[in-house]
Amino acid sequence: MTQFPDPETYWHSRRNLGYLMFLSRWLQVPLYLGLIVAQAVYVVHFMVELWHLIEDFSVLDATDIMLLILGLVDVVMIANLLIMVIVGGYETFVSRINLSGHPDQPEWLDHVNANILKVKLATAIIGISSIHLLKTFIDADRMTVEVMLWQTVIHLAFVVSAVALALIDRILQPSMHSVSKRRRPRTGAEEQPDAVRAPAGADRAENGEAADARSLPA
Repeated sequence: MTQFPDPETYWHSRRNLGYLMFLSRWLQVPLYLGLIVAQAVYVVHFMVELWHLIEDFSVLDATDIMLLILGLVDVVMIANLLIMVIVGGYETFVSRINLSGHPDQPEWLDHVNANILKVKLATAIIGISSIHLLKTFIDADRMTVEVMLWQTVIHLAFVVSAVALALIDRILQPSMHSVSKRRRPRTGAEEQPDAVRAPAGADRAENGEAADARSLPA
């Protein structure tokens, strides 16, 4: 005869397994710490490039200076991308940072979720690609037509992807809003059963009866 497991033991084991899965989100913490180290490397790279610009500015022409400055802007935009991934990813997938009311809290972090984070990352990637494309066109004399063409195609692919992500987020927002509205906790007035609530015209009827009683002669 087949013996079925005890229901209480079964649900307890399922709850423990789900809790273990929930704890697995902390495995992402070393990844975000590694990105912080990568950002420190980019800071060092930025300072080295800035030193080269200061050291050689007297022998550089306008085009070379512009290319070096665009390289610095590229480093800054990649650092911004890292910040969005580190802070937004930790806030979305690991744990709340609880920065409410903090004067330095970024505006985008107040309403960040997975969809918004993807759109912002796609926008940042478009900015980085634009910098690389601008550097290519400034230095067009040293570039082949094929390289310039492929960089333009890749940049347009990034733009189309970002627009698609934004449209998907816009389509999903009404449905997500309706789900959150259904899950909204009911207030005390909403939790009061209909049988306990007074009829809408009861107060007006009582007020009318009181006025008639006052108008009767003594």
